[in-house]
Amino acid sequence: MAIIKTENLTYTYSQGTPFEKTAVDNVQLEIEGGELIGIIGHTGSGKSTLIQHFNGLIRPTSGKIYIDGQDIWDKSVKIRDIRFKVGLVFQYPEYQIFEETVYKDISFGPKNMGLTDEETDKRVRETAEMLEIPEDMLERSPFELSGGQKRRVAIAGVMAMEPKVLILDEPTAGLDPKGRDKVLELIARYQREKNTTVLLVSHSMEDVARFASKILVMNKGKLFCYDDTAAVFRRSAEIAEMGLAVPQITRVFDRLRAMGYDLPRDIYTVEQAKAAVLQYMGKDGIANA
Repeated sequence: MAIIKTENLTYTYSQGTPFEKTAVDNVQLEIEGGELIGIIGHTGSGKSTLIQHFNGLIRPTSGKIYIDGQDIWDKSVKIRDIRFKVGLVFQYPEYQIFEETVYKDISFGPKNMGLTDEETDKRVRETAEMLEIPEDMLERSPFELSGGQKRRVAIAGVMAMEPKVLILDEPTAGLDPKGRDKVLELIARYQREKNTTVLLVSHSMEDVARFASKILVMNKGKLFCYDDTAAVFRRSAEIAEMGLAVPQITRVFDRLRAMGYDLPRDIYTVEQAKAAVLQYMGKDGIANA
Protein backbone atom coordinates (compact mmCIF):
# COMPACT_ATOMS: atom_id res chain seq x y z
CA MET A 1 0.00 0.00 0.00
CA ALA A 2 1.24 3.47 -0.90
CA ILE A 3 2.29 5.67 2.02
CA ILE A 4 1.11 8.75 0.04
CA LYS A 5 -1.61 8.68 -2.57
CA THR A 6 -3.43 11.51 -4.32
CA GLU A 7 -6.52 11.33 -6.50
CA ASN A 8 -7.20 14.24 -8.90
CA LEU A 9 -5.53 16.60 -6.44
CA THR A 10 -6.14 20.22 -7.41
CA TYR A 11 -5.50 23.45 -5.55
CA THR A 12 -6.47 26.92 -6.78
CA TYR A 13 -5.36 30.10 -5.06
CA SER A 14 -7.80 33.06 -4.85
CA GLN A 15 -10.57 31.04 -6.41
CA GLY A 16 -13.34 33.16 -7.92
CA THR A 17 -11.23 36.35 -8.06
CA PRO A 18 -9.26 38.01 -10.87
CA PHE A 19 -6.09 36.60 -9.23
CA GLU A 20 -7.21 32.97 -9.50
CA LYS A 21 -4.30 30.60 -10.16
CA THR A 22 -4.20 26.80 -10.17
CA ALA A 23 -0.98 25.81 -8.42
CA VAL A 24 -1.58 22.03 -8.37
CA ASP A 25 -3.53 20.64 -11.30
CA ASN A 26 -5.18 17.21 -11.18
CA VAL A 27 -2.20 15.33 -9.71
CA GLN A 28 -2.47 11.54 -9.59
CA LEU A 29 0.34 10.08 -7.50
CA GLU A 30 1.29 7.01 -5.47
CA ILE A 31 4.46 6.98 -3.37
CA GLU A 32 5.60 3.73 -1.78
CA GLY A 33 7.24 3.76 1.64
CA GLY A 34 10.91 3.46 2.48
CA GLU A 35 12.53 5.57 -0.25
CA LEU A 36 14.36 8.88 -0.53
CA ILE A 37 12.55 10.84 -3.22
CA GLY A 38 13.70 14.07 -4.83
CA ILE A 39 11.11 16.66 -5.81
CA ILE A 40 12.17 19.14 -8.46
CA GLY A 41 10.59 21.91 -10.49
CA HIS A 42 11.26 25.54 -11.32
CA THR A 43 9.88 28.37 -9.16
CA GLY A 44 6.10 28.38 -9.49
CA SER A 45 5.89 24.76 -10.63
CA GLY A 46 3.68 23.81 -7.68
CA LYS A 47 6.10 21.63 -5.74
CA SER A 48 5.88 23.58 -2.45
CA THR A 49 2.09 23.76 -2.66
CA LEU A 50 1.99 20.02 -3.32
CA ILE A 51 4.03 19.03 -0.28
CA GLN A 52 1.97 21.25 2.03
CA HIS A 53 -1.06 19.12 1.15
CA PHE A 54 0.62 16.00 2.49
CA ASN A 55 0.35 17.01 6.14
CA GLY A 56 -2.82 19.02 5.88
CA LEU A 57 -1.40 22.54 5.89
CA ILE A 58 -3.45 23.17 2.76
CA ARG A 59 -6.86 21.69 2.03
CA PRO A 60 -7.34 20.78 -1.64
CA THR A 61 -9.81 22.65 -3.81
CA SER A 62 -10.79 19.23 -5.15
CA GLY A 63 -9.47 15.68 -5.04
CA LYS A 64 -8.26 13.50 -2.20
CA ILE A 65 -5.07 12.77 -0.26
CA TYR A 66 -4.40 9.48 1.49
CA ILE A 67 -1.64 9.02 4.06
CA ASP A 68 -0.98 5.42 5.01
CA GLY A 69 -4.39 4.51 3.58
CA GLN A 70 -6.34 7.25 5.41
CA ASP A 71 -8.22 10.03 3.66
CA ILE A 72 -6.74 12.87 5.69
CA TRP A 73 -9.81 15.08 5.31
CA ASP A 74 -12.30 12.39 6.31
CA LYS A 75 -14.41 13.48 9.30
CA SER A 76 -13.12 10.55 11.37
CA VAL A 77 -9.46 11.59 10.95
CA LYS A 78 -7.75 14.09 13.27
CA ILE A 79 -5.48 16.30 11.20
CA ARG A 80 -3.19 16.64 14.23
CA ASP A 81 -2.44 12.90 14.03
CA ILE A 82 -1.61 13.25 10.33
CA ARG A 83 0.93 15.94 11.17
CA PHE A 84 2.67 13.54 13.52
CA LYS A 85 2.81 10.98 10.69
CA VAL A 86 4.08 13.48 8.13
CA GLY A 87 6.82 15.78 9.39
CA LEU A 88 7.51 18.91 7.35
CA VAL A 89 10.75 20.88 7.61
CA PHE A 90 10.43 24.28 5.97
CA GLN A 91 13.16 26.18 4.17
CA TYR A 92 15.49 27.90 6.67
CA PRO A 93 14.10 25.84 9.57
CA GLU A 94 16.54 27.45 12.03
CA TYR A 95 14.20 30.45 12.08
CA GLN A 96 11.67 28.18 13.79
CA ILE A 97 13.99 27.54 16.74
CA PHE A 98 12.65 29.19 19.88
CA GLU A 99 13.54 27.16 23.00
CA GLU A 100 16.29 28.15 25.42
CA THR A 101 18.33 24.96 24.97
CA VAL A 102 18.99 22.55 22.10
CA TYR A 103 17.55 19.70 24.19
CA LYS A 104 14.26 21.52 24.77
CA ASP A 105 13.95 22.43 21.12
CA ILE A 106 14.42 18.83 19.92
CA SER A 107 12.07 17.53 22.61
CA PHE A 108 9.24 19.94 21.79
CA GLY A 109 7.63 17.70 19.15
CA PRO A 110 7.82 14.41 21.07
CA LYS A 111 6.36 16.08 24.17
CA ASN A 112 3.42 17.38 22.15
CA MET A 113 2.80 13.84 21.00
CA GLY A 114 2.16 12.93 24.62
CA LEU A 115 5.22 10.70 25.00
CA THR A 116 6.63 9.95 28.45
CA ASP A 117 9.70 11.84 29.67
CA GLU A 118 11.70 8.63 29.33
CA GLU A 119 10.68 8.04 25.70
CA THR A 120 11.16 11.72 24.86
CA ASP A 121 14.68 11.68 26.32
CA LYS A 122 15.50 8.52 24.35
CA ARG A 123 14.35 10.07 21.09
CA VAL A 124 16.18 13.35 21.69
CA ARG A 125 19.49 11.61 22.39
CA GLU A 126 19.16 9.08 19.54
CA THR A 127 18.28 11.78 17.02
CA ALA A 128 21.05 14.08 18.25
CA GLU A 129 23.57 11.26 17.87
CA MET A 130 22.32 10.43 14.38
CA LEU A 131 22.67 14.07 13.30
CA GLU A 132 26.09 14.34 14.97
CA ILE A 133 24.95 16.86 17.57
CA PRO A 134 27.36 16.35 20.52
CA GLU A 135 25.83 15.58 23.90
CA ASP A 136 27.47 18.62 25.49
CA MET A 137 25.68 20.81 22.94
CA LEU A 138 22.24 19.73 24.18
CA GLU A 139 22.30 22.15 27.11
CA ARG A 140 23.56 25.08 25.07
CA SER A 141 21.39 27.80 23.62
CA PRO A 142 20.66 27.01 19.96
CA PHE A 143 21.20 30.69 19.17
CA GLU A 144 24.91 30.31 19.98
CA LEU A 145 25.43 27.72 17.23
CA SER A 146 26.68 28.07 13.67
CA GLY A 147 24.22 28.14 10.78
CA GLY A 148 24.83 24.50 9.88
CA GLN A 149 24.46 23.40 13.52
CA LYS A 150 21.19 25.32 13.89
CA ARG A 151 19.90 23.66 10.73
CA ARG A 152 20.65 20.21 12.15
CA VAL A 153 18.95 21.06 15.45
CA ALA A 154 15.82 22.24 13.64
CA ILE A 155 15.72 19.09 11.48
CA ALA A 156 16.32 16.93 14.57
CA GLY A 157 13.21 18.42 16.19
CA VAL A 158 11.07 16.95 13.40
CA MET A 159 13.00 13.68 13.12
CA ALA A 160 12.58 13.05 16.85
CA MET A 161 8.83 12.65 16.28
CA GLU A 162 9.74 9.68 14.05
CA PRO A 163 7.20 10.50 11.33
CA LYS A 164 6.42 7.87 8.72
CA VAL A 165 7.10 10.54 6.10
CA LEU A 166 9.72 13.28 6.46
CA ILE A 167 9.48 16.17 3.99
CA LEU A 168 12.30 18.70 3.70
CA ASP A 169 11.85 21.85 1.62
CA GLU A 170 15.28 23.00 0.40
CA PRO A 171 17.06 21.83 3.59
CA THR A 172 20.49 23.03 2.39
CA ALA A 173 19.47 26.53 1.25
CA GLY A 174 22.05 29.12 2.25
CA LEU A 175 24.65 26.64 3.50
CA ASP A 176 28.22 26.48 2.24
CA PRO A 177 29.20 23.37 0.19
CA LYS A 178 30.67 21.55 3.18
CA GLY A 179 27.62 22.23 5.35
CA ARG A 180 25.28 21.26 2.49
CA ASP A 181 27.00 17.91 1.95
CA LYS A 182 26.97 17.16 5.68
CA VAL A 183 23.23 17.85 6.04
CA LEU A 184 22.38 15.73 2.99
CA GLU A 185 24.57 12.84 4.13
CA LEU A 186 22.89 12.86 7.55
CA ILE A 187 19.42 12.95 6.00
CA ALA A 188 20.33 9.99 3.79
CA ARG A 189 21.69 8.13 6.83
CA TYR A 190 18.46 8.79 8.73
CA GLN A 191 16.41 7.43 5.82
CA ARG A 192 18.51 4.25 5.60
CA GLU A 193 18.60 3.52 9.32
CA LYS A 194 14.94 4.29 9.98
CA ASN A 195 13.74 2.88 6.62
CA THR A 196 11.34 5.79 6.46
CA THR A 197 10.07 7.79 3.50
CA VAL A 198 11.93 11.04 2.84
CA LEU A 199 10.81 13.67 0.32
CA LEU A 200 13.59 16.10 -0.51
CA VAL A 201 12.62 19.30 -2.34
CA SER A 202 15.65 20.81 -4.03
CA HIS A 203 16.74 23.11 -6.86
CA SER A 204 20.07 21.29 -7.02
CA MET A 205 20.00 18.49 -9.58
CA GLU A 206 23.41 17.32 -8.38
CA ASP A 207 22.11 16.82 -4.84
CA VAL A 208 18.99 15.00 -6.03
CA ALA A 209 21.05 12.81 -8.37
CA ARG A 210 23.42 11.78 -5.57
CA PHE A 211 20.86 10.87 -2.94
CA ALA A 212 17.42 10.17 -4.43
CA SER A 213 16.30 6.75 -5.63
CA LYS A 214 13.28 8.30 -7.35
CA ILE A 215 12.46 11.78 -8.64
CA LEU A 216 9.16 13.62 -8.91
CA VAL A 217 9.11 16.46 -11.44
CA MET A 218 6.49 19.22 -11.30
CA ASN A 219 5.88 21.60 -14.20
CA LYS A 220 3.26 24.37 -14.34
CA GLY A 221 1.22 22.74 -11.58
CA LYS A 222 1.14 19.34 -13.24
CA LEU A 223 3.01 16.14 -12.46
CA PHE A 224 5.44 15.80 -15.37
CA CYS A 225 6.85 12.47 -14.20
CA TYR A 226 7.60 10.32 -11.18
CA ASP A 227 10.14 7.57 -11.83
CA ASP A 228 13.49 6.06 -10.90
CA THR A 229 16.32 8.61 -10.94
CA ALA A 230 18.04 7.05 -13.95
CA ALA A 231 14.79 7.01 -15.96
CA VAL A 232 14.12 10.67 -15.18
CA PHE A 233 17.58 11.84 -16.25
CA ARG A 234 17.28 9.88 -19.49
CA ARG A 235 14.71 12.58 -20.31
CA SER A 236 17.30 15.33 -19.86
CA ALA A 237 16.29 17.16 -23.06
CA GLU A 238 12.66 17.45 -21.92
CA ILE A 239 13.74 18.56 -18.45
CA ALA A 240 16.02 21.22 -19.93
CA GLU A 241 13.11 22.54 -22.02
CA MET A 242 11.27 23.26 -18.75
CA GLY A 243 14.11 25.51 -17.67
CA LEU A 244 15.61 23.00 -15.25
CA ALA A 245 19.35 22.32 -15.29
CA VAL A 246 20.22 18.64 -15.28
CA PRO A 247 23.48 17.65 -13.53
CA GLN A 248 26.58 18.96 -15.28
CA ILE A 249 27.91 15.45 -15.84
CA THR A 250 24.66 14.52 -17.61
CA ARG A 251 25.07 17.50 -19.95
CA VAL A 252 28.65 16.45 -20.71
CA PHE A 253 27.53 12.95 -21.66
CA ASP A 254 24.64 14.31 -23.74
CA ARG A 255 27.20 16.34 -25.69
CA LEU A 256 29.55 13.37 -26.11
CA ARG A 257 26.70 11.25 -27.48
CA ALA A 258 25.79 14.06 -29.89
CA MET A 259 29.40 13.90 -31.11
CA GLY A 260 28.97 10.22 -31.91
CA TYR A 261 30.34 8.47 -28.83
CA ASP A 262 28.36 5.39 -27.85
CA LEU A 263 27.86 6.17 -24.16
CA PRO A 264 24.97 5.41 -21.76
CA ARG A 265 22.04 7.85 -21.49
CA ASP A 266 21.52 7.45 -17.72
CA ILE A 267 24.69 9.05 -16.36
CA TYR A 268 24.02 11.55 -13.59
CA THR A 269 26.87 11.17 -11.06
CA VAL A 270 30.65 11.44 -11.35
CA GLU A 271 31.04 7.83 -10.17
CA GLN A 272 28.79 6.58 -12.97
CA ALA A 273 30.68 8.73 -15.48
CA LYS A 274 34.02 7.28 -14.41
CA ALA A 275 32.75 3.71 -14.76
CA ALA A 276 31.23 4.45 -18.18
CA VAL A 277 34.41 6.08 -19.53
CA LEU A 278 36.62 3.25 -18.27
CA GLN A 279 34.33 0.69 -19.88
CA TYR A 280 34.33 2.63 -23.14
CA MET A 281 38.11 2.98 -23.17
CA GLY A 282 38.59 -0.71 -22.65
CA LYS A 283 40.80 -2.61 -20.22
CA ASP A 284 44.05 -1.55 -21.89
CA GLY A 285 43.09 2.13 -21.89
CA ILE A 286 42.92 2.38 -25.70
CA ALA A 287 39.83 4.20 -27.00
CA ASN A 288 37.40 2.18 -29.09
CA ALA A 289 36.66 5.20 -31.29
